[in-house]
Amino acid sequence: MIDVVIVGAGPAGSTTALSLLRHDPSMVGRVVVLERARFPREKPCAGAIGERGDKLLRELGADVVVPSAPVDGISFRCGEGEVRASPGRIGRVVRRLEFDHALARIAVARGADLREGVRVEAVRDDGDGGAVVETSVGSLRARVVVGCDGVGSAVRKALGAGVGTLRAQVVEVDTQPVPGDVERNLLHFDASDRALAGYAWDFPTVVGGRELVCRGVYRLRTEGARDGGEDVATLLDARLRALGIDPSRCTNKRYAERGFEPASAVARGSLMLVGEAAGIDPVTGEGIAQAIEYGVLAGRFLASGPSSVDAWADVLARSRLARDLRIRTRFAHLFYGPERRSVERFFTHAPDALHVGCQHFAAQGYDWLYLGEAIARGAAMIAAHRVSRVLD
Repeated sequence: MIDVVIVGAGPAGSTTALSLLRHDPSMVGRVVVLERARFPREKPCAGAIGERGDKLLRELGADVVVPSAPVDGISFRCGEGEVRASPGRIGRVVRRLEFDHALARIAVARGADLREGVRVEAVRDDGDGGAVVETSVGSLRARVVVGCDGVGSAVRKALGAGVGTLRAQVVEVDTQPVPGDVERNLLHFDASDRALAGYAWDFPTVVGGRELVCRGVYRLRTEGARDGGEDVATLLDARLRALGIDPSRCTNKRYAERGFEPASAVARGSLMLVGEAAGIDPVTGEGIAQAIEYGVLAGRFLASGPSSVDAWADVLARSRLARDLRIRTRFAHLFYGPERRSVERFFTHAPDALHVGCQHFAAQGYDWLYLGEAIARGAAMIAAHRVSRVLD
């Protein structure tokens, strides 16, 4: 009987192991992390990690040093115009090929048993007897199984949580910079296509020592979203051509993401979900820093020796992370629904709101009065837009 089996060695899985071992050193050698691939392995992802994530890792004594593109702010373009905010270093862009490998190696050095090339085929909860994990190399029995296995989570399927309704389709490519790009130290979001329930992006990145740009399209599938349904790859090709880039010379990387849904089950019996298996930000698809925060919470929870894994749902629900994700889920329905134009108007007429968003991404302190005033202005704009729609 293994004490804890963590399925998935991405940021959520490695951080869960690190946090558990940090809070309960007696667990050294008793935590198994299963990874279906072998490091270093490719993981399609735009790679933006807010400074919040790096701060949490440093608190665990894990400084992940990999090639990175520093980020000092955000540029946002929409149907109402464009706005920028740059409060200073708010994060960086990494390659998951390098970042995940480095973080997993730190977890191994702290005492986690990482087993690479092991595919989880099924998980079965045995109630008080723990759980059985069927893998490509045999069966394992565990007291607790932590699902950190992303969108296609085998643990989520075993838990019966369903696929969820907030699902995103994403495609990205890496290209050379072009003359029309924004400053390299900014994350650029382009939501000017209102027919798209999502956005296009241009992020700085470093590939093999070269300064490139990761470009992509994110589309969220949700009730009420006004989306023509055109394939994200087709949309990206059109955008690349508009920038003077030949799409045929680019290699598309496609993937899916799952948004956080407050009512979705995250624990039952001996099984619990962490990271994207539980859900991440549905507005932007941001997931690395959130996966790290999930892992910090999950490791601390497991180290406390809970009488029941079911308590994870309450612990998560009361956390700062879940409060933040609940707000983002509500905002996703707002921005990708009928209020989109009024929300766009708010951001373009109140750039201080984007500034606060940058500070939040970086876990920087901000003036709550300043934030309250920005929210009040936004609420007033949205209310005024609703009134005008009724009168029309």
